[in-house]
Amino acid sequence: MGRSMAATSAARSEAAPTSFSQMLDSFREKLERELHLWLSRKRDAAGSFREAVELIDGVGQLVLQGGKRLRPALVYATYQACGGRSDAQVLPLALATELLHTYLLIHDDIMDHAETRRGQPAAHVRFQRAHQASGFHGDAQDFGRSVAILLGDLAHSWAVELVTGVAQESGLDALPSRELTRCFATMSEEVIGGQYLELLVAQRRGEAGRRSPAEREQELLRVLRLKSGRYTAERPIQLGGLLASAPAAALAGLSRYGTAVGEAFQLQDDLLGMFGDAGTVGKPVGEDLREGKFTFLIHHALATATPEQRRTLEVALGNPDLTAAEVARAQAILEETGARARVNAMVAERLEEARAALDGISGLAAEGRLFFEGLLDYLWERES
Repeated sequence: MGRSMAATSAARSEAAPTSFSQMLDSFREKLERELHLWLSRKRDAAGSFREAVELIDGVGQLVLQGGKRLRPALVYATYQACGGRSDAQVLPLALATELLHTYLLIHDDIMDHAETRRGQPAAHVRFQRAHQASGFHGDAQDFGRSVAILLGDLAHSWAVELVTGVAQESGLDALPSRELTRCFATMSEEVIGGQYLELLVAQRRGEAGRRSPAEREQELLRVLRLKSGRYTAERPIQLGGLLASAPAAALAGLSRYGTAVGEAFQLQDDLLGMFGDAGTVGKPVGEDLREGKFTFLIHHALATATPEQRRTLEVALGNPDLTAAEVARAQAILEETGARARVNAMVAERLEEARAALDGISGLAAEGRLFFEGLLDYLWERES
């Protein structure tokens, strides 16, 4: 962070990445350095407050486990594409989006009763086990959940601190600075609202609250837009563009690109959650089914299922004790009803929309455009 703009530009020109994967790897290295510096400063500030250090390290253990880093990468790539040149200016904003994501993952795992995250025990499970190993008084599960909530709160507070600092120190005029903080706040509110709607959709499956297929599809589209289209790509893109003072036309086109990419990404995640490799996904295949998530896969399957297929799916959805054979039967139904093919078609539609939006944008820096095009190619090839 302390490097000058000239040194940053020189380093970039010495080893400019030439492919999407190289660009993403290069960005991850930068973000990792920024993250280590941030955690080190927080530990130093905590001093001898041992319990605070435990919380700092609790957040750090998850955020350092890796992940795709797609959201902060989109902040960074958009900033570059729109003429931004200072890593010292943009990396704190990119880190803020990653810490927001960390906060949401920790709380998601509690709500979903998930045991693992990125192939490791989820935060609430780690602290539950720590309680048991230490022989503490009280309920270990309660302790684990409570500490994990605090970890998520801490990650969110850091995200807000970073965004506030960027807005104050970026050199933007008052109005763009307010737009930057407003965009981040809106992104946070939208994804939380989308999560609430997702919970409602899953709970409305009973006869008393049943929606028509058309109403349910509209709800699922709203969840997809709020939880993924905007949160995963559109808002991070807007953050990078606002920081770089991007022209309104370019920002509008990139926002359309981002919405389509974010929705495609989530639909692919749903497919991977049912049909992917457990090692790649980072959690057992079929876990979304066990958690009772009402996705487009389930929606499309129920729309064309036979009565027997429908009963099988409805019994499986939300059953935490599903066996591998029962998951395999649900997978077969998703294939037989055409639900898997329909969701794959939804992905293709959105990637085509993103490509068209990107083709309509002029004036983007070559490196940024390369990233956006490479992301589309990556998503086309992503196994589902």
